[in-house]
Amino acid sequence: MGYKGVAVALLILTCWVALLAYLLAFYRPNWQTPAPYLLLLVQTHLYTGLFITAHDAMHGVVSPNKRLNNAIGLLTAGLFAFNWFPGMLPKHHAHHRHVATPNDPDFHDGRHSGFLWWFGRFAWNYVTVGQVLLMAAAYNVLKLFFPMANVIAFWMVPAILATVQLFYFGTYLPHRGEHATSNPHKSRSQLRQHLWAFISCYFFGYHYEHHDQPYLPWWRLWQAKEANS
Repeated sequence: MGYKGVAVALLILTCWVALLAYLLAFYRPNWQTPAPYLLLLVQTHLYTGLFITAHDAMHGVVSPNKRLNNAIGLLTAGLFAFNWFPGMLPKHHAHHRHVATPNDPDFHDGRHSGFLWWFGRFAWNYVTVGQVLLMAAAYNVLKLFFPMANVIAFWMVPAILATVQLFYFGTYLPHRGEHATSNPHKSRSQLRQHLWAFISCYFFGYHYEHHDQPYLPWWRLWQAKEANS
């Protein structure tokens, strides 16, 4: 693996910072045109990339240097709505050990398996009071320096949309419903459409492959899907 994972992480991080800085400081959106909506979606995609990078760091695959790996995980998780990497780490590994069971913090409660109920439980398990307070404080600081509409549209809304995107493609679709007893990971994958898989969630829709080979970084999951097809 070497340090390719670090280069990929830095690319995502640089794109996120650069676009956000432009959107907050210089961009004046005309909401009567498609451009600001497209930019909002691009920023959402980059937010998702931040979380996927933090997720890869949870599996130790961003860098062979453990300190650097965890530092990148801490940074990218924190930039995504002040997620706390050390707190997320044990929960994510519990998800892998106890997937789709009552001990899985990502799974529904066994009775309410609909999207909204499940998403609510998922958010309850991960979002903290401190995180909400930090987001509120950051919002109030940012709006002192940048247009409030830009802060909401390009800093806040993409974080919310990316959270829903990650849950839908990375938890709800792969783990919902019944799974064959021969499926040890209780996971399913989306169809082999690599471009859509990247756009939708950085190949995370190839979820069986991720659970089967959690040591693979996100940018190699398409190869695992090819091998399984």
